[in-house]
Amino acid sequence: MKMNFSLKSAAALLAAASLVSPAFANEGNNPKGMPHLDHIFFIMMENHGYQQVIGNPNEPYLNSIIKSGKVNLATNYFAVGHPSLTNYLEVVGGSNFGVRSDNSPDWGNPACQPNIVAGTVNADGPYAGYPNPPQGVKLDPNPDICPIYGYGKDADTPAVDNWNEIYPEANVFYLADLDGVKSVPAAPTVGKSIGDQLAEAGMSWKAYEESLPLGGAYGVNNSNGTVSNLTDFTNLPGPLTSYTALYAVKHNPFAYFRSVQQGYQRNSSMKNVVGFDGQGGLYADLASGDLPTLSFIAPNQCNDQHGKGGESAYCAGDPGSNGLLAGLNPGLIQQGDASIQRLVESIEASPVWKRGKNAIIIVWDENDYSGIESSLPAGTLYPSQNQNRVVLTVETSYGKNGVQSQGYYNSFSLLKTMESAFGLPCLNHACDAGTNVMSDLFGGSGNNHGDWW
Repeated sequence: MKMNFSLKSAAALLAAASLVSPAFANEGNNPKGMPHLDHIFFIMMENHGYQQVIGNPNEPYLNSIIKSGKVNLATNYFAVGHPSLTNYLEVVGGSNFGVRSDNSPDWGNPACQPNIVAGTVNADGPYAGYPNPPQGVKLDPNPDICPIYGYGKDADTPAVDNWNEIYPEANVFYLADLDGVKSVPAAPTVGKSIGDQLAEAGMSWKAYEESLPLGGAYGVNNSNGTVSNLTDFTNLPGPLTSYTALYAVKHNPFAYFRSVQQGYQRNSSMKNVVGFDGQGGLYADLASGDLPTLSFIAPNQCNDQHGKGGESAYCAGDPGSNGLLAGLNPGLIQQGDASIQRLVESIEASPVWKRGKNAIIIVWDENDYSGIESSLPAGTLYPSQNQNRVVLTVETSYGKNGVQSQGYYNSFSLLKTMESAFGLPCLNHACDAGTNVMSDLFGGSGNNHGDWW
C-alpha cells in the first residue's frame, strides 16, 4: 500500500475538522429513545471497512441476511479511531481512556497511575523517532496499560492521524479516524464501563472470549486455548514452546478496568470473562438460557477476520490494505462469515431468544488501515472507502427488521444505545452533543427521538 500525503494537506484537513464537544462530563443522564431490552448479544468482528464486507462474495451469510431483510443495517456508521483496543474501550466505556495502543494490561499493579489520571497517552508509535507526537501530548513511558479507574481526561482523536498507529515501512504515514473530517477532543473522563454500570444497577454481563485457556482469564494476554503467556514451557520440548495467539486480551476490553481485575463489585470480576466452550461458556449458556443482560462476544483472531501471519489460507491476514476487495484474503473472509452464522444461529436457537425483547448486534471494530489516496489531489480521501466506516447490523426478536438507516452513528452512539436500552446513564463521550441513540435500528423513530421508558 502506497500512501503519500503532505503535512500541509494534513494541516488543512485538521483545520477544517468539525469538533465533537462533550455536553456532559463523565457520566450523564439516562438517554431516551430505546425500548427496554432484556438481552443484547454483541458480536465484534475485526479490521474490515464497509465496502469490503457489503457485497463481498466471500461473505455470503451476512450479505444474505442483509439482502433478505432479516437484519437492520447502519449504512453510515463509523468506528472512532485506531487501533483495535481503542475501539473496544470506546464501545464499552465511551472513551479511549488515554489508550491508543494494543498493549496488554499491567495486571493488578497497585502503584501505577491510569492514563486519564496521569495525563499520558499509551501509544503504539512513534516508530524509531518518526514522527514525534503533537505538541502537548505526553507519552506513557510504560508499555503495559495501568488498570483503568478514577477521573481525569482521555486522549484526543484527530480527524487525520500522522503520529500514532502509522507504518512508515509500508508507506502508511496517515490514517483517517471517524470520517476523516470530524475529530474528538480530549474530555473529562471517568474510568468505568457499561459492565460497571450493569453491576451497579443489579444487571449482569459476560465477555465470551473464544480460545481462552482453561483456568481463567486473569493475567492471560494471549492463548491458543490450551497454553498461554502464563504457561511454563521450561520442561517442554523445544517445538512446544510456540503457539498461535488466537485469544488476544486487546479484544477483551473489560479486562483493562481495575474494578474487573480486582472484583470490587459483586458479580463483576474476571470470572465474568469466559470462553465459548465448557461449563459456563457461551454455548452452554445459550443451551440453558441462563444468559446475562449483555453478552459481549469476541471470536478468536482466525474467526473474527483479524487473521494471523504465517497461518493457513483460512486464517492468514489480508495481503494488502487498500480499502478494496482486491487486498483481502478470501479464506479469512469466509472463515469470519461462517463464524457469524454459527453464532447467530446458536443465539436464535437459545430458549431465551423468543422471551422478551432481545437484539443481536454485529459490528466491525475498525477498517483495514487504508487511508489517503496518493493518486488523487493532495488531501483527497478515498471516495470508495469512506474512511473508518464499518458495517453494523441489528436483528431484533421483536418488531420490524429490514431497515437501512442513513443516520450518522459511531462507537459512542452504540454505547449510548445500549445504555438507553438498559436504563443506564450515558458514559463519557456517549454523552457528547450530537451522539444519537440508534433507535431506528431497534424499532424506534431514530436519532434519539421519543421516550420509550
